[in-house]
Amino acid sequence: MTMEEDKDIYTQDGTLDIHKKPANKNKTGTWKACRFILGTECCERLAYYGMSTNLVNYLEKQMNMETVTASNSVTNWSGTCYATPLIGAFIADAYLGRYWTIASFVVIYISGMTLLTISASVPGLTPTCSGNSCHATASQTAVTFIALYLIALGTGGIKPCVSSFGADQFDDTDEKEKESKSSFFNWFYFVINVGAMIASSVLVWIQMNVGWGWGLGVPTVAMGVAVVFFFAGSKFYRLQKPGGSPLTRMLQVIVASCRKSKVKVPEDESLLYENQDAESSIIGSRKLEHTKILTFFDKAAVQTESDNKGAAKSSLWKLCTVTQVEELKALIRLLPIWATGIVFASVYSQMGTVFVLQGNTLDQHMGPNFKIPSASLSLFDTLSVLFWAPVYDKLIVPFARKYTGHERGFTQLQRIGIGLVISIFAMVSAGILEVARLNYVQTHNLYNEETIPMTIFWQVPQYFFVGCAEVFTFVGQLEFFYDQAPDAMRSLCSALSLTTVAFGNYLSTFLVTLITNITRSGGRPGWIAKNLNNGHLDYFFWLLAGLSFLNFLIFLWIAKWYTYKKTTGHAL
Repeated sequence: MTMEEDKDIYTQDGTLDIHKKPANKNKTGTWKACRFILGTECCERLAYYGMSTNLVNYLEKQMNMETVTASNSVTNWSGTCYATPLIGAFIADAYLGRYWTIASFVVIYISGMTLLTISASVPGLTPTCSGNSCHATASQTAVTFIALYLIALGTGGIKPCVSSFGADQFDDTDEKEKESKSSFFNWFYFVINVGAMIASSVLVWIQMNVGWGWGLGVPTVAMGVAVVFFFAGSKFYRLQKPGGSPLTRMLQVIVASCRKSKVKVPEDESLLYENQDAESSIIGSRKLEHTKILTFFDKAAVQTESDNKGAAKSSLWKLCTVTQVEELKALIRLLPIWATGIVFASVYSQMGTVFVLQGNTLDQHMGPNFKIPSASLSLFDTLSVLFWAPVYDKLIVPFARKYTGHERGFTQLQRIGIGLVISIFAMVSAGILEVARLNYVQTHNLYNEETIPMTIFWQVPQYFFVGCAEVFTFVGQLEFFYDQAPDAMRSLCSALSLTTVAFGNYLSTFLVTLITNITRSGGRPGWIAKNLNNGHLDYFFWLLAGLSFLNFLIFLWIAKWYTYKKTTGHAL
């Protein structure tokens, strides 16, 4: 078989099939594999959001937690769900690969979901309730949080791998498949929100009207369906080979650079050390072109006389390839962009906490006999995403392409920046509603009322803006961190993008705690009061709007100097 024929039949990005043979382009990958991955993600997100969307109400009403405590517990847990992907990503990139990492961590995930369902339905593990008041024992609270953090650990092996695993189904060396990869990220986020839509409507209603046992049992079953979907597509998948520990490789560059701190980097970059074969020496990775930034680390690729003597010649702690050096540079270049996602993620996290608490004070009636749970308003965030994702892919991209000349309409960084601007409007919208709500309370002296006669649907604009911002920023981040990651570090970089959500939740917890401690001093009710009618939640929204605007300005400055990566050759 000629090399040209081989290129037509097999992928050139180093991927294998489930039997560890070179992936056949006609039998594996592309959309025939992605339909199983998208089905898996839809069911897994239905399970996750079905459990998490209404969690603040579960902790406040069922576990008898105070408002701020419940809100902080949710953001801390949610933050952990987006921090554990670093563990899963390391295991995937270094040892198991994305397929087997997902397969392993779903066991932990389902264990946590099952325990949470049992804790909400089995007598003795469920809190004792009389009327609207429930009392949870310390052991019941402990079981609930053990279940929640098992789920957080389980998500750590799925979140960083599933989007990258889907993108792996498209060969970067094939122009037609490469073009489809960009669409995959849009549809990936679309199916996430299909699952979220069912969760925020049907499942939240079940939790508030039927019971928590059924309301958490259905998401557990959905997670079981996700597992079936995932394994059903095994024969169609393309698997990237794990390239060894990326953390070890980066540490080797740092150590080698420090050892050669007094060595001068040659002006001719061709003199820097690199594997002479077409493939990179890193399994599953293509070579990276040398860049003229962070030149201190280039010292690791400078060959000295001692590097050519004896055993020292093979020591990666003294001499590294250009590609290995560029891996570290690529990660460092991503960090400033990563940091600007934290404030956006903090805005996003308000949907599961403060937006819900604000909605609890509004009239939730739809007609005379039906009440919509405040947590179900996140349905409008989901509908916004479901509207904007295909509109972006089918209308905005072709339209923008005519004016920008860019194949994707906007660059990835432009797309992220547009979302950051839209998120400001989300906070402004929430703040305006809160001002109007407090004015109504003051005008009609309703300070002691649990709800006021303002329809909860006034919250729709703020949810709609958040959803629109997600399509630009979150999807842009997914694509950006996958595309800019070195081949053998894609799970790690995808996990890095997810940790912005973790730090966003932690930032929200910090801000809520700080503001509560400061504004409640001296016996004052505070901005986020136990009774929101006596507080000033609008001030909190103005603070987030201001931080979002400042964050956007910093993002513009960082994006201005960012240079996109360039690869050569093909993967081993």
